[in-house]
This record gives sequence, structure tokens and C-alpha cells, in this order.
Amino acid sequence: MVAKTTEIDWDGAKAPSLDALELLAQAAFDRLPDEFRALCSDVIFNVTEFPEEDVLKELEAESPFDLLGLFTGVGLPQQGYAPQTGQMPNTIHLYRRPILDYWAENDESLGAIVTHVMVHEIGHHFGFSDEDMEAIEQAAG
Repeated sequence: MVAKTTEIDWDGAKAPSLDALELLAQAAFDRLPDEFRALCSDVIFNVTEFPEEDVLKELEAESPFDLLGLFTGVGLPQQGYAPQTGQMPNTIHLYRRPILDYWAENDESLGAIVTHVMVHEIGHHFGFSDEDMEAIEQAAG
């Protein structure tokens, strides 16, 4: 007797594209509390394959797969009443290939990983350090 496998078309299965990952990120953002999203109204979300070379160098990353996401800009606690002239918009970068690599190596859903990375980077927008967010996650978990 042959065991029936889950009905997945593995021959047609492909890794999510940049557009698909962007839709997943938007869906994750839309599920966040309204108050949380309201404080992110000026934040742009950007999904690319990998971090730029200058970003990797600045953060002393050993590999382009080391960074799943990044917040760039001026966090809420550092902002004045009006944006400064020439100030680039606050941006949350999600890096598709490192996220997919992490997904392949861990027992988490892709949606959970994308949500975690987004919330982490939004935390930087709020002015939290990596240590702050780690303490919050440990207290919540």
C-alpha cells in the first residue's frame, strides 16, 4: 500500500518572489494593532534581494545572509516637530534571500519570520535597541 502524501504540487512550487514577499509583509503589517500602525504612517517598506554592499560593510556583516531586515532613518524619539531638509524617509528594509534562507533552516512559518523581522525593525523606528527588544521578547515569551 502506498502512503498518501499531502497534496502539494512540488513540481510547480517556487520560492516567493519579491512581490509575493512584499504582499506577505503588508499582510503582516495590516494585522498589527491600529495604534502601532498609526505611529508608522511615515515609514516606507522596501523588499529587496540582499542588503547593499555599503550596509554590509558598515554593519561588519560576514555574509549578505546575516541581515534579514534593517531600519534606516530617524527614530521617533529623535525626531523634531518637522522633518529636517534633505532627511530621507524612514524605511524598513526586508531582505528576501536571507529571509528565505533563514526559513529553510528553521522550523517557523515564513509569515511568522516576516512578521518578526518587521516588528523588530519597527521597534528601531520607536527607538528601541536590539537589547531592549530582546528583553521585551523574553518577557512576553
